[in-house]
Amino acid sequence: MTDPDEAVENEAMSATDPILLEIVEGTLASVEREVETAIARTARSPMIRDAHDFRAGIHDRRLRKLTGRSYSALVQPIARDFPLGTMRPGDVFFHNDVYLSEGGIGHLPDLCVTVPVFHGGEVVAFVQAFGHHDDIGGAVPGSMPSHARSAFEEGLMVPPIRLWDQGVPNEAALRIMTRNSRMPDSLAGDLDAECSACLMGARRLGELFDRYGRAAVEACFDAIIDKTTETFRRELLAKIPDGTYVWEDYAEHDGVDPPRLHAQRITLTVDNAADVPLVIDFAGTSPQAKGPINHAGDYADGVFLKKWLAPILRNLADTPERAAELDVNEGVVPLIEMRFPDKGTLLTPVFPAPTNARTFVILRLLGVLAGVLAKATNGRMPADQETIRYTGVYGDDDRGPYLMREVLGGGSGGRYYADGEDTIHVVPDSRNIPAEFAEARWPFVVERLGLAADSGGPGLHRGGLGYDKHLRMLRDAHYMSIADRSILSCWGVNGGAAGRPFRVDIDGAEMDGLVDDRPVRAGQVIRVRTTGGGGWGDPYDRDPALVAADVRDGKVTVEGARDDYGVVLTDPTDTATTEGAATTEGAGGAEGVGGAEGVGGAEGVGGAGGIAGGIAGGIAGPGGTAGADRTVDVEATEALRARLRAERGPAAFFDRGPGYPTLSGGRTRADVD
Repeated sequence: MTDPDEAVENEAMSATDPILLEIVEGTLASVEREVETAIARTARSPMIRDAHDFRAGIHDRRLRKLTGRSYSALVQPIARDFPLGTMRPGDVFFHNDVYLSEGGIGHLPDLCVTVPVFHGGEVVAFVQAFGHHDDIGGAVPGSMPSHARSAFEEGLMVPPIRLWDQGVPNEAALRIMTRNSRMPDSLAGDLDAECSACLMGARRLGELFDRYGRAAVEACFDAIIDKTTETFRRELLAKIPDGTYVWEDYAEHDGVDPPRLHAQRITLTVDNAADVPLVIDFAGTSPQAKGPINHAGDYADGVFLKKWLAPILRNLADTPERAAELDVNEGVVPLIEMRFPDKGTLLTPVFPAPTNARTFVILRLLGVLAGVLAKATNGRMPADQETIRYTGVYGDDDRGPYLMREVLGGGSGGRYYADGEDTIHVVPDSRNIPAEFAEARWPFVVERLGLAADSGGPGLHRGGLGYDKHLRMLRDAHYMSIADRSILSCWGVNGGAAGRPFRVDIDGAEMDGLVDDRPVRAGQVIRVRTTGGGGWGDPYDRDPALVAADVRDGKVTVEGARDDYGVVLTDPTDTATTEGAATTEGAGGAEGVGGAEGVGGAEGVGGAGGIAGGIAGGIAGPGGTAGADRTVDVEATEALRARLRAERGPAAFFDRGPGYPTLSGGRTRADVD
């Protein structure tokens, strides 16, 4: 600990000292990553430890988020119910109540712990972590009943409580929570990991204050946030022309009513001369759903949604490299005003409206903002991205009840400068569960793990591909799914075409996107094909050589090249064509795509053995086309493209895919397109 006299001297340091600012920024990032690493290494459930569906965040005493590597929940509900003056070192606060979280918690399985940081006996900051836990009670295993009509069916609701009091755990509260869980040991282990990691992070931050003094460190906090505000205003928002722009997109089902269009609309007003240059108005959003796709976003002036949506603005950066450098912290909040419709909509639900599948709305909003910005910037935004879907099985094996639930990603949208990325998880750092681990823990075999050929939306820049994953069950079980985009597609932009939607079948019988308890018998195969991202730009303008390369790599089939891109390929061997694409059935090895580290995550496709191993061994599965020596038939391609262009006419700015007419009464375009 620093001598008190030295601390007083340190507190007199200039608030703008650039070296100290770098030290504080680096320390915040380091502490956040250390907290997340500690959780990952000590948690028990596959969802936390292996799929990494959790986040940490650091906030100052004014409840402002300081770190920008990942999003996090909010401290507002804790400070609302527990005045800072009543907090003591060693306290840990807990909550998961959606409607009492000020918008920071979306559904009950997201459990949040918050630890205050102390200096000189006063609270100076907070370390927080929240993660998606296996089970918190409710009507079905996993606490995400897809047909829920009430929050009371979704599990145990806990308002903000003091879970640890000055280092002493509240055993009664922990016992209540574990008693309500079908996975009590995992829940207890995960909570202990999160609490301990946040307490460690609080000690690390306390050391920062001890070394440099409160005044100097808090001045750096102000500078960090101010820098984000100024950077976003100058580098990003200035690229949006002043005006008002409107767009909307849709969730397709809610688990209760028949499929229909559940609209999420944004009216974006831009005035770069105003103190608050962006106004986001959600008027026109559909009424709250009977089923669990609602999101309680209209709390604390929408501060959570402001930080949630702000990363889309980074696509306006001059280069992708610059976009990756931009943090999203509390500095984005002063730049955005949010206007919500009256209570009773998808974004303003009334308790106890169910919310467990709120990803259908909150993730769709990312695409709605991207779409409205595409209109404002003549298509400079990416096409639509994948959304989260939860798939899994549950049952009993020799060790007792089990639950396997996986967060699978899909393709991201094509961009004005490049194709979309394959098998990306939109939640930062999340990943699929490695096949080797899954087979050792649960009674099934991963027969295929690869890229879903033709799933990416055709375009000048193709949309990224989704997963193609096959599970053969070794015991009777039940299949579950919380998935959107099973009818509607990820839209294409600036002439690009939509990607392929989500699809699951069990031995050929197609499943709905929302399923709780579909029986699956031993020996049956569950085939999961996740969404492809939308395409960017006219697919008939794509270089035929790139299309031929996609065919050789197994990402596009010969038929897809012809039908979607107007590219005719020759094949001197006349090899039969199927979908082969970097699978465990081909020569990619047992690790398939992604290897031990899975496919996707924040790094895209990667991991030990990854797709490079599949390519080195020959990508295609049985009957695949990757090894064929195919070349472009230039004359036939030119003729086919000319005919297809004439038949199609001018390309639409937005393409919503073939599912949209199904739900819109035959219309191919929305009024806002």
